[in-house]
Amino acid sequence: MTTVRTTPATPPPRLPVRDKAAALGRGWGGVSPMLTRLAAERATGILVRERGSLHLADGKVVHAESPAAPGADVLLAAHGTLDADVWRQALAESVASTGSAGTGARRLTGAEAVHRAGRRLVAGGLLSPGALEMCRLTALYDAAYFALAPSSTPGRFRYGTEDGPDEPAVEPREPDDIPGGPRPVPVADLERETLRRRDLLHRIWPDALPDEVPLAREYRPAPPLLPARRQAVLARVDGIRTASEIARELGRPAFHTLVDIRRLVAAGVVAPRPPVSLTEPPPGPPADGPPVELVEPVDPHITLLKRLRDALEAL
Repeated sequence: MTTVRTTPATPPPRLPVRDKAAALGRGWGGVSPMLTRLAAERATGILVRERGSLHLADGKVVHAESPAAPGADVLLAAHGTLDADVWRQALAESVASTGSAGTGARRLTGAEAVHRAGRRLVAGGLLSPGALEMCRLTALYDAAYFALAPSSTPGRFRYGTEDGPDEPAVEPREPDDIPGGPRPVPVADLERETLRRRDLLHRIWPDALPDEVPLAREYRPAPPLLPARRQAVLARVDGIRTASEIARELGRPAFHTLVDIRRLVAAGVVAPRPPVSLTEPPPGPPADGPPVELVEPVDPHITLLKRLRDALEAL
């Protein structure tokens, strides 16, 4: 142990403290160290994680995909902005324009296919550039939230394109008179937004179980008044659908649907329904092997006590 002799004229040295302003500027939050390293390297490729993937170009995110989040096509077609068949046709034409197998053309990545399909729709006057970009960014942030969720398996990164950088690329002829283009999202901004969304959900309801399992209604004698947006979500809670399935049916971003669902859980009108195994053994002689564990349903009184505890802690 090292000791430092101090006098009134020589005060003790200050302890090292992390610069919070610099950390905030970097967007560091421990979301994905691998993604932070790839951003510093200005890497190009696809980061594949347990719950989704991120497409990077020069260290910035240009596209995100997740099975838990609806794509841009679902968001565009949900409220009549664009017909679903029109989007599928534009997507198929963009993929077909690269050539067939054996022509030396590489297969488009998901980000390239979506981008070129959107450019075709804008060039044909079926979609405005602003609507396309807003929908693209909404879908990107939505899918990235799930792709960057804590996982039990390590992520892997594929440099270059999906088919590798060694194949020659034949670029199709696309319209070039479209104002603006897809703006890549810096990794620091994406991590900050992901942390903000996590904190928001935690403040509404700290338990993340309703995000994953089927949801069931909790009938109350005097249910609270709900806005129309939450009523639409509640109408699709049937004990079978999950939050992601409800989001796809409504054509809404999955994260926004999670916000509504956690508010419904906090209000006591919705509860998660974890999978329940058989409550009775099958008829006949007992089978060999270990006994099947029985999963007990969630006690509503325990749920109520948890809500009271969280409310008291928030005071």
